[in-house]
Amino acid sequence: MDITDNVRKVKEDSFIMASLPEEVRNGALDAVNEALEAGKAAIFEANQLDMEAAKADALPAPIINRLKFDQQKLNGCISGINDLIDLDDPLFKELLKRELDNDLILTKTTCPIGVIGVIFESRPDALVQITSLCIKSGNCIILKGGSEARNTNRVLFDIIYKAAVDAGLPENFAVLIEDRAGIDELLKCHDYVDLLIPRGSNQFVQYIMNNSKIPVMGHADGICHVYVDGAASIEKAIPVIIDSKTQYVAACNTAETLLVHKDIADVLIPALADASGKKITYRCDARSMSLIPCEPATDEDYRTEYLDYILTVKVVDSIDEAIEHINKYGSHHTDCIITEDKDSAEKFMSLVDSAGVYLNCSTRFADGFRYGFGAEVGISTGKLHARGPVGLDGLVTYKYKLIGNGQIVADYANGTSTFKFRDI
Repeated sequence: MDITDNVRKVKEDSFIMASLPEEVRNGALDAVNEALEAGKAAIFEANQLDMEAAKADALPAPIINRLKFDQQKLNGCISGINDLIDLDDPLFKELLKRELDNDLILTKTTCPIGVIGVIFESRPDALVQITSLCIKSGNCIILKGGSEARNTNRVLFDIIYKAAVDAGLPENFAVLIEDRAGIDELLKCHDYVDLLIPRGSNQFVQYIMNNSKIPVMGHADGICHVYVDGAASIEKAIPVIIDSKTQYVAACNTAETLLVHKDIADVLIPALADASGKKITYRCDARSMSLIPCEPATDEDYRTEYLDYILTVKVVDSIDEAIEHINKYGSHHTDCIITEDKDSAEKFMSLVDSAGVYLNCSTRFADGFRYGFGAEVGISTGKLHARGPVGLDGLVTYKYKLIGNGQIVADYANGTSTFKFRDI
């Protein structure tokens, strides 16, 4: 595959894609849903090949968990697409309308970003979510999935591509890159790609950022925290901690570190260990080591995304120490406080510098589907354009349209005409 030539064609078709009415884009999503259901036997067969290869290669359990694509995953994808169809069209929305002067009207209107390149991990369902979000938002898409999901990704892409093109999308609305060498070629396509969203390790994301002129949006590690305040309800805290750690251990919004206020540590930590049984392995600081069976925690543990049933535990003297720890060691993804004290909650949620700050609920809620976005193309921990789960709103930008009647700036510069600046 000539990556550059293919990406150039995608860019050319992005202008067609950007002008398609909502009925066409929603119709394509409907067609994709029908095609996924009709083609599920081929999808599951391809996934079985990938799963067998992953086990033969002794890939880590978290990767194998992400790789699995079964009826439950398919149902989730189809449900997410249906939710997308029901969402308001993110395009052509008028964000501002202002009369600068008589017959000189400025509007600010949403439009697609253009061509989005997404390099994602082993989850085949991510391919479905990413592509459907781009269809709904009028963007063209370049996909590069993990090699361990090669067979599943190819079948999914072929099914989605044919259904969408048959439903009226342009021929080059999507491209799938299958070889790793294609990544480096893609990074050079700054004339044709408007945004890159890498999903992977911190090292990988940094590599993408350092080797391309294309703007990059996304996150690297998901080092999330749960802080149990001195005024917490233990009955409320334990289920939230266990869910944050174990509900889906391979996710980027899984809790990796538990911070516990000293006033509640002697009760909370043993109660948590009893409730979790042998499901969680604990790595504890000096003050919590005597409370439960555990291994000693190192400074590196606080910086580690385990993606496994391992939880680092640290006792802190105050909420200020907890906030300082999170802002130092966290990845600015999602962090939670458990407390019944309103002032502590407000302080935590104001001062923790993360895309998601939660009170008394699991970090696993950090997800585009659970936010009602339909799905997400990824999670951004940056502060520009989009932050947190990136759904439709994060995949559109805007343009200013100015409609006049022969006006020139010179008349306003010399005082012949004056601006009104009236919102209408």
